[in-house]
Amino acid sequence: MKPSLQQGDLLGLTIKGRPQIALLIALKGTRALVRISGSQREQLIPIRDLTIIQSRPIDLVKELTLPTCNELSSINLPVRDLIEGWRLLEHERQTNCHSDYALSFAALAELLLSSDRPLNLAALWLWLNGDQPLFRLRRDQLIEARSQKDVKTIRQERRNLKRKQQEHNYLIELLRQPQTFSAEQWMSLTSDLKDTISRLILLADNLEDQLLADTKAFDLLNELKVGTTKKDLIHWLVTKGWRNPHTQRIFNGTIWSRHFGEDIQEQANKLLYSQEPLIVASDSHRHDLTHLRTYTIDDAQTQEIDDAISLQKNENKTWIWIHIADPARLIDVDTPLDIEARNRATSLYLSEGVRPMLPMGLATEALSLRAGRRCAALSVAVALEQSGAIALTQLFRSWICPRYRLTYEDGDELIELAPPGDEDLAILDKLLSKRQMWRQQQGALQLEQAEGRFDVEDEQPMLRVVEPTPSRQLVSEAMILMGAVVAEFGIQHKLALPYRSQPPVELPTKSELNQLRDGPIRNAAIKRCLSRGVLGTRPMPHFSLGLSAYVQASSPIRRYSDLLAHRQVIAQLEGTKPLSEEELMEQLDALNSPLRQAQQISREDQNHWQQVWFNENRDAHWPAVFLRWLRPQDQLALVHVEKIAMDLACKLQTQREPQPGQSVIMTVLSVDPLINDLQLIAR
Repeated sequence: MKPSLQQGDLLGLTIKGRPQIALLIALKGTRALVRISGSQREQLIPIRDLTIIQSRPIDLVKELTLPTCNELSSINLPVRDLIEGWRLLEHERQTNCHSDYALSFAALAELLLSSDRPLNLAALWLWLNGDQPLFRLRRDQLIEARSQKDVKTIRQERRNLKRKQQEHNYLIELLRQPQTFSAEQWMSLTSDLKDTISRLILLADNLEDQLLADTKAFDLLNELKVGTTKKDLIHWLVTKGWRNPHTQRIFNGTIWSRHFGEDIQEQANKLLYSQEPLIVASDSHRHDLTHLRTYTIDDAQTQEIDDAISLQKNENKTWIWIHIADPARLIDVDTPLDIEARNRATSLYLSEGVRPMLPMGLATEALSLRAGRRCAALSVAVALEQSGAIALTQLFRSWICPRYRLTYEDGDELIELAPPGDEDLAILDKLLSKRQMWRQQQGALQLEQAEGRFDVEDEQPMLRVVEPTPSRQLVSEAMILMGAVVAEFGIQHKLALPYRSQPPVELPTKSELNQLRDGPIRNAAIKRCLSRGVLGTRPMPHFSLGLSAYVQASSPIRRYSDLLAHRQVIAQLEGTKPLSEEELMEQLDALNSPLRQAQQISREDQNHWQQVWFNENRDAHWPAVFLRWLRPQDQLALVHVEKIAMDLACKLQTQREPQPGQSVIMTVLSVDPLINDLQLIAR
């Protein structure tokens, strides 16, 4: 125990590395109860950690309180005297280098100060324990003058630190500016700032608690006054140009985000730019159907043209011809092209364009059914019975020459007008409508309705409403018919194929459905009952299509499962060995993951541009109809907005239980595309 300690002594101490001033209240064994400056808080401190600044200063003991450290630091100490005192002690140390010229606080205070006022002494003690370069406090609580060399070094370090801090402050201010950061500005950043910002870019896609766990990143956001939520971070990154506001993070790093490899592109170029005509062994066995008047019908922007149709009348029979592009002619199994297509599984269709399964040049030129050119195809011919059932079929590899490259608008016009000499599409429309009616009699569902989708031009979403027009229905029914024929071919030959099926379900009764308005309202009631489709290697019924078996085989340029179906059929036609059920199922299973991923990317892409579009139209009001509850406990409902041809989830505020078809008005409650937020409300 220090016997000199008495109640009321003015003390110096350090708490958590910070110097403090205190008054002694009482002694308790080896510890002292003290009152910290600037507060009424009392605390027990080991006596060994205390320094007496002044014994029982009368003017302070009366109040038993002290000013704050900030207030004490504002007291002007005699700077000149402080420096002169240091010089004196440093000179003595240099002159008598073997002597110890360390002083107690009291002795040093007597040397440096002309006044022993307690507040001056307290201010001096804080200064000595603060960031000053002249004196060093030893472990034995004595104080000695630093050497001139040490003082010079400390001052230089402080100048360097000050300069770095000024540079840092300049860069922080630059980062605070609401404008894109240039490449030159990025290069001006310190490596430490670059590293922290790079982590922030990655953290923007992680959970918020991960951001909070990164101390340096969190501190930088606070310093920038950005805010520390995920939303704040993403908005700042977009402002600085370090995050594309429209790039879906789920897309980055996927197989569709990268270019085709050199070996793949080289193989594609050989097929595209060969100086010799491309001839393969199977070409000599192809049926020549180039005499048929063949049509391709697609959207105007479609580049991968993989289906065409023809009409043929002979021997009192009318044949519906469906031609599908034949990529198996040029893409051999297990070549780099084939492996890449298998890994991609499908072409990915985004609002800004397509990410193809095969190199675009190859898919759109050598493999596509281009008008005015001799093209390889897998062709199916169907003669229907009067009822619409299939009477006769033909299936073989062929040569065709598409005569017309039509858009759906062109097709609608030809169907409606049926100009003399060009009535083929009008006749095909009647035949395929009969086929559709037959499927309906077998239980097929008619769920066609307008569908709204977003395309993007110059980073602006363009709403496109796709109507179920006659030509679209014609092409759709033709492809379903193709799938039925291929499925029947597989059954006849006991051939493993990628059969698509759908388990049967119990639908609302006819009377219940009749109470619902035809179109989106009735369709919604039906869709909620349907089971998910199943992909397998054995034929099973497809409930929605009204077919006993079905194989999707109409898009082998865009879907690898369709290419597998083609290869199985071709192997059977040409007498080679097809894949067994087990081998085919193994390949189909491998497609599941990329297909699910592609579906998710496409869905999130549409969702994002939907949010951008609603953000641009956030003040609009849309008439809508109630379809059904999604989560009634949360008042979350599904509504149909006819103007944009979309079924949307929104919060429904209503006093009475709504009925399907009830009219409501929908508005935007909140929307922020950067954080994937869209909340709609209907009343």
